[in-house]
Amino acid sequence: MTARQRYVAHLHLHAALNELQYDDVMEVMSGVTPHVQAVPPHAVQLDLTSAIRYFDLSAYDVVQLAKLRLKALYGVDSSAGLASNRMLAAMAADASAPGETTWVPADRVADWLYPRPVTALPGVGRTTAETLHRYGLHTIGQLTGLPSVTLQRLLGVGQARLLAERARGHDPRPVTLSEPAAHLVADLVLERDCLDPAQHHRAVLELADRIGQRLRGESQIASRLALTVRYADRSSTTRTRTLPEPTNHSPALTAAALGLLAGLGLQRARVRAFMIRADDLLPTDRAYHQLLLDPGDARARAAEAAADRARRRFGPGAVRPAALA
Repeated sequence: MTARQRYVAHLHLHAALNELQYDDVMEVMSGVTPHVQAVPPHAVQLDLTSAIRYFDLSAYDVVQLAKLRLKALYGVDSSAGLASNRMLAAMAADASAPGETTWVPADRVADWLYPRPVTALPGVGRTTAETLHRYGLHTIGQLTGLPSVTLQRLLGVGQARLLAERARGHDPRPVTLSEPAAHLVADLVLERDCLDPAQHHRAVLELADRIGQRLRGESQIASRLALTVRYADRSSTTRTRTLPEPTNHSPALTAAALGLLAGLGLQRARVRAFMIRADDLLPTDRAYHQLLLDPGDARARAAEAAADRARRRFGPGAVRPAALA
């Protein structure tokens, strides 16, 4: 008995959406298929395998239906990728111009995938790409022709095995209906593509401060922080860091976020948007804090509490970090 062909769509949303608008998009997409996964800040993934039978349409036509609903109901333009798994669908969406849909049929995966640069594969960042390029490996097809032992010597066993599977177009992950853990998200879309490291620093500082305010306002602490950078070509990079201790203290969140930014090395990158996501949230009554002999820490937390009270009374713009003034 042959396995049923899967059809997964990845939609890039070409709009600056707040959280409520993003939730509205998710609700609209759930009217196309119940198998919808959020891909913050500006994408969604749909498993259309059952939807094509329900609508009696081809998978490509169901994608056009989803895009039409987004445009008609919310004025949101989108580009899309359609393939047999999540990774290929996301890569196809990255290769699509605004408004277009790229379909990678299951029997044409190798033809479409192998000529593409290794940097198009998820998990290949600048450091990995430089390592591969030094050994003359520039395309995905070249990776598939490389002996596994050689690739393991270059990248290590774990990363080499994962990259080899991805280079052959394999991705067993299902489209899941919900996120596994509670989270808070703050994002910022820049007015124009930005090359200035100072502006990158300012944007991340603003988002970290915003996340801290929201965590304290909702009496929560975060155990992990993720920074996503979206570039002018609609590709993106995400880096995650587990915090030394669960916290909602803005200076601690800012230090972690700026550390993630520094690790990306964006000196020559044209950046379109930033997103910070606080994960593994807990109630504040479960927080612990390492006491310090430095009285400056206590003063900083007292000042932060006073600033929060001022914002509640006079509005969110009443008190801001000096660097954002």
